[in-house]
Amino acid sequence: MNVSLSGEQRLQECAGQVRSLQTALLELEQQALMFRLPGLVEQEWYQLLRQKLIPQLGERAFLVAAVVGGTNIGKSVIFNHLAGCRASATSPLASGTRHPTCLVPESFLSEHQLEQVFPDFQLQRWTDPSLALEETETHQLFWRVEKSLPESLLILDTPDIDSDARINWVRADAVRRSADVLIAVLTQQKYNDAAVREFFRRAGDEGRAVIVIFNQVLLPEDEPYWPQWLETFCRETGLQPEAVYLAPADRRAAEDLRLPFFERRHERCRGGVGDTVVDPEQPVSPASHLSRLRFADIRMQTLRGSLREFLHPQRGVGGWLKELRVASQELEAATSRLTAEGLIQIRHWPAPANSVFVSELRKWWQQQQTGWARSINSAYNAVGKTLLWPLQAAGKALRKESPAPLEDYREREWLAVLNVVEEVFERLQWMAESGNALIRERLEQLLTGDVRNRVMTTLRVRHQELGLEAELERVIAEQMAALQLSQPEIFRLYQQLNNVSAAVRPVTSIVLFSLGFGPAGDLVAPLLGQAAASAVVHVVADVAGGTTAAIAGEAAVSSVAGAGSGLLQTWFHRLQTAFSARRAAWLSEQLHRELLGTLPEELQAAVGLRTSSAWLRVQQHVQRLESLI
Repeated sequence: MNVSLSGEQRLQECAGQVRSLQTALLELEQQALMFRLPGLVEQEWYQLLRQKLIPQLGERAFLVAAVVGGTNIGKSVIFNHLAGCRASATSPLASGTRHPTCLVPESFLSEHQLEQVFPDFQLQRWTDPSLALEETETHQLFWRVEKSLPESLLILDTPDIDSDARINWVRADAVRRSADVLIAVLTQQKYNDAAVREFFRRAGDEGRAVIVIFNQVLLPEDEPYWPQWLETFCRETGLQPEAVYLAPADRRAAEDLRLPFFERRHERCRGGVGDTVVDPEQPVSPASHLSRLRFADIRMQTLRGSLREFLHPQRGVGGWLKELRVASQELEAATSRLTAEGLIQIRHWPAPANSVFVSELRKWWQQQQTGWARSINSAYNAVGKTLLWPLQAAGKALRKESPAPLEDYREREWLAVLNVVEEVFERLQWMAESGNALIRERLEQLLTGDVRNRVMTTLRVRHQELGLEAELERVIAEQMAALQLSQPEIFRLYQQLNNVSAAVRPVTSIVLFSLGFGPAGDLVAPLLGQAAASAVVHVVADVAGGTTAAIAGEAAVSSVAGAGSGLLQTWFHRLQTAFSARRAAWLSEQLHRELLGTLPEELQAAVGLRTSSAWLRVQQHVQRLESLI
């Protein structure tokens, strides 16, 4: 503990730490969705953070005292006696308080916000005691100002802690976390039930101060027995009460708000038996005991107790972090093979015929040319088409009817799509059968026949609707702009030739997308070697026999071939590769959207959880809080 800081200063710094910690915890929870662990709102320690530490750390000292206990033991009777009025409904039958009722001192609201003290409740003005008996799904808290209360003391009546209705437990637990003092109402029948023990055991772990009232006691017959009840209660819960009172079984006195309370001393209480003489026959007021409580000391005690429980290495945030660490390590081991190999692998993606690229390149150059250059080039192109018409007609006769080049490419590309999708489903099946249980659950959802049919139908429709010519125009425009900036010498060479009619079709090996962990290989890996060598010949031959030769002349072509044709071929190769990569990326994007969804991002976040900024911030705040308390 930092001895240079006072207790109040430490609590003030703790207040800032827990607020920052909550933000980091919520961010970390989002990154850990893949693990399917219980959410933060289901964690007892997180509710303690929300309902006690966030609202009350750093606030001016006040105490929340809650009357708590099991079913039909007279909690509301005790509450009304503390209040000095009929603030809560009572009945000889089990009336069953379902919503907390809170008495607030007159000056409290000018310094504090009641909504922050009880963040999980809808606050309602108290107008009728019976309102707290109504069954509703919303968590309501009825409150009224009570002038007779000490200025920093709030008193609550609460739902049963052992009710058959689980919603009552939720409300009672929320009050327990917010409270500083618990007035434990017990009876001979309700002092050692399992639900009662568990409730007060948690209260002890959280450092709550407790005042025990044994209600409906038969005096003097039960005088020898209450010490045994108290001994069992303290042993089972680990509590050390502030005080013990006995309230006799007197229905008429209870209804008339004149029930007597008799204080008792016991070695289990704080301070032991003590030196003060207690008259066993003289009634006293538990309300006066509450007013004499050391507000600042008890508040410090309960806030520190809440912090210790919140930081507990097993039950608190430390246990949750351990769960996340183990789950992340297991997932990382299960996905290591996936990371290395990738899920969607696209190889040998087809490319359109060379003539398609040549035609689009010519169109691009024509759009760039102006004035006399455009007129002369258009004329030479017309001449070239006339000269080549016999060859084109002969070729068409030999080929008979064939589809347009881009439509032919569309069908070849669809076959590639089918092959890739089939391989993807095979890999998903393998991963589902041999992978981590977390991955298996998600992948089995993707392997149903309905999903497969939907994905294939969607892909087919989108593939047919796609404008391939527009795609090609965009690729050429992007590549030519990049060429002019990055390699102006090649661009000038193209300006001299003005047209390139053909190049060898590249063979690409594309590994796109590896479930978010990064590519397992180069995005585009064109084969060089012999294919590149033959490309030079083709480029030269095609240029020499095409329209460009008629414009630039044989001398220009031959002079360029030795020095620059290799550059031309390499760039044309890259142009085709860029188009193949764009088309393969389109398929990867479609599969990501229609099949995999957010799975890649979830896996990436889950595996990298222990190095994320949120994880590091949570650890830093936890370590600082541990040093402060």
